[in-house]
Amino acid sequence: MNATDRTPADLLGSALAADPGRPLVTFYDDATGERVELSVATFANWVAKTANLLQDELSVEPGDRVALLLPAHWQTAVWLLACASVGVVADVSGDARAADVVVSGPDRLEEARACSGTRIAMALRPLGGRFPQAPDGFTDYAVEVPGQGDRFVPYVPVDPEAPALIVAGREFSGAQVVERARAEATALGLTGPGSRILSGLPYDTWEGLNAGLYGPLATGGSVVLCRHLDQAGDGVLDKRVESERVTTIAHGTAGR
Repeated sequence: MNATDRTPADLLGSALAADPGRPLVTFYDDATGERVELSVATFANWVAKTANLLQDELSVEPGDRVALLLPAHWQTAVWLLACASVGVVADVSGDARAADVVVSGPDRLEEARACSGTRIAMALRPLGGRFPQAPDGFTDYAVEVPGQGDRFVPYVPVDPEAPALIVAGREFSGAQVVERARAEATALGLTGPGSRILSGLPYDTWEGLNAGLYGPLATGGSVVLCRHLDQAGDGVLDKRVESERVTTIAHGTAGR
């Protein structure tokens, strides 16, 4: 990866330039049987559309706070990189009352109603499907995002030293996310391009975010992100490790 990358969005840009066709995020939900594989190019396209939604449709500005009330999911990873692209703060499982925008999965909608700003609902259905009917008071992400542009350029360049992420009560700048992801890569078993980590860790801790997104992105690797791994049948994990050519497993990987 490019040593000059200072933000998570920079890392994605370098990955796109290096090998757009390689897998970046492979997502499993063992409660539904869903499997989705996103190449770098496909993931980057979702990020661009979501960043355009934030910047153009929702009029967020650098420094605004977006509360992400979402599980470890490929669409959550998209939102994290979209926030980094615009320069807004991604507050993972943050207080909706303090957010300018809240993005909620179907199981946290009541909590999300505390946000006085824009409320986005995510159905988290296979293939990014929409709600049969949007929850009252919310905009359905799956309805709004397809029509957004496929390329994104921020109105204001993102400051690497500005707040970019809040998780488990700790704030990180974009530069700190990149630096820490690189520093901890070896301990995760991410040794460079071709490394493939399997993680079932939730996204509400730094460890889960790093294993499930930032670490692979910072090293040219990829992630097999598993939700509800505790509901997988006997032998499923071993078979998945083999079929997905996993090279390392995140410690404590039982997902939920």
